[in-house]
Amino acid sequence: MVLSTVGETQASMEAPDVRDALRQATAPLHAEVDASLPLARPSPTLADYREHLQLLRDWTDALRQLPGDAARLDAQAAALGADLAGCDRLLGAPAPVDAPPLRSTLSGPIADPAAFGWGVAYVIEGAQLGGQMLYRRLAEPLAPHPLAYLQGAGRDTGARWKAFLAALRQQLASPAQVQAACEGAVAAFSLLLRLHRRGKAAA
Repeated sequence: MVLSTVGETQASMEAPDVRDALRQATAPLHAEVDASLPLARPSPTLADYREHLQLLRDWTDALRQLPGDAARLDAQAAALGADLAGCDRLLGAPAPVDAPPLRSTLSGPIADPAAFGWGVAYVIEGAQLGGQMLYRRLAEPLAPHPLAYLQGAGRDTGARWKAFLAALRQQLASPAQVQAACEGAVAAFSLLLRLHRRGKAAA
């Protein structure tokens, strides 16, 4: 009986599966993103795709104020910039928009910046995986634009996602770390939605 009680106590102290925790924490925000962003429109155009890329570019810039991997954000910014240049060649350059940077609404210091940054990375990497589904749907109607950003790492995108999840589980071993990662993921989604709502209000 004593051994059983100790085992149950130890099990209760173990961290939940971090992917499950992240999915549960971000589910409402993720659903709102999927339903409201420009590419969620019934028949997205290339102009919608450019709007989508512009939103993600602004989001990438806003994420720099949060703990995270600067190299990951640099790579995303470069990919977005290249695809936006392709849109501009086909559609013509858009009128410049002078909008102030969006500030995070986090209150107080972040208890575990490293774990928080893994949560931010989860949202970025998940967007890459989701981009491939959008690519399969939009590649033909939006041709000749290659939609390179949505292609992600191409055939290696799935393997990259699995490797990321393995690293995530290795790095986040305690309930406190998992909670901090969930806070990072929620903050990342919230910034994206706030940028989207600001753009709609300004339109």
